[in-house]
Amino acid sequence: MTALNIPSATSTHARQLTKNQQWATLIVSAVVSGGIFGVLMAGGATPSFNLVGFIFVAAVLYVALIVTLSRIVEGKRKATDRLATGLVVTAFLIALLPLISLLWTALQNGLPRLDLDFFNKSMRNVVGRGGGGQHAIIGTLEVTLMATLLSVPVGIMTAIYLVEYGRGRLANAITFFIDVMTGIPSIVAGLFAYAFFAIIFGPAIMFGFGGSVALSILMIPIVVRSTEEMLKLVPNELREAAYALGVPKWLTIVKVVLPTAIAGIITGVMIAISRIIGETAPLIIISGIAAGVNYNLFEGPMTTLPVFVYNQFASQGTIAQPYIDRAWTGALTLVLIVMAMNIIARILSKVLAPKGSR
Repeated sequence: MTALNIPSATSTHARQLTKNQQWATLIVSAVVSGGIFGVLMAGGATPSFNLVGFIFVAAVLYVALIVTLSRIVEGKRKATDRLATGLVVTAFLIALLPLISLLWTALQNGLPRLDLDFFNKSMRNVVGRGGGGQHAIIGTLEVTLMATLLSVPVGIMTAIYLVEYGRGRLANAITFFIDVMTGIPSIVAGLFAYAFFAIIFGPAIMFGFGGSVALSILMIPIVVRSTEEMLKLVPNELREAAYALGVPKWLTIVKVVLPTAIAGIITGVMIAISRIIGETAPLIIISGIAAGVNYNLFEGPMTTLPVFVYNQFASQGTIAQPYIDRAWTGALTLVLIVMAMNIIARILSKVLAPKGSR
């Protein structure tokens, strides 16, 4: 028999890049990247040190250097593996850096006005400095909550029909229109809501409930699609076991299917809320802009945070800085509201999920 030529552990590990070499490569990449942006800043090409660009260039340089060293020391196969790993990590950084940059910019510009006055005061009779976004925060919460109450039951029940009952042309037609609604521009939803209520109440109609209707048009298809996918993931064995025990279909859906998929459904609802809470165009058309607090969804204009931010940037006074500060603080408040809702959704998902899946 011919003996197999298996490389020993010593020869295998002898051709590996050490941790110190990898760290040295990373340090060299960071130094070179820092030098590039330092020269650009000194030459006036950039007003300040670009941290996002520095990280990106350093990551690209590191991938190029580590792959070259790996090809020399470890061979072609290991170098290819490091190249694939480096491309994946670089792609992750490319996706992550804009988000970090956005959050940092919002924090940096929004924190100076994130005080009690911003939450306790509106813009009624305010010109220049002072004022706050109390009316916009209340408007955002009320309009979004009403849109959620309108959309979630309709979206979940539509998804249940498509997965559990829907067959034939009607189900195909509903699926087609859901796909069409997913791509509707938001301003079209606002125009539809305005046209609908203008027929009933006249052309001068502007109120918060109309904005909720417009947002629900945008929210329903997202809820339907996400809920539909979650319901499809529930194993058929669970349904069949319930049917074998004599449980009716509707009760099987309520007691077995929905509890099993509840975590994913809540996540889908939160995605839909995050999608609509930042809408501006439809709310300008149907909800309008108010300088003071309006608690009544069914009467008078109502301002939301996105509209407040837009209005502060678009209607700056002779001294622009106070308006810009309020706009950034409104944007930061909107981000914090979305983060808080996602945290609550995660907690609810863990609490309401079946015991075996926690």
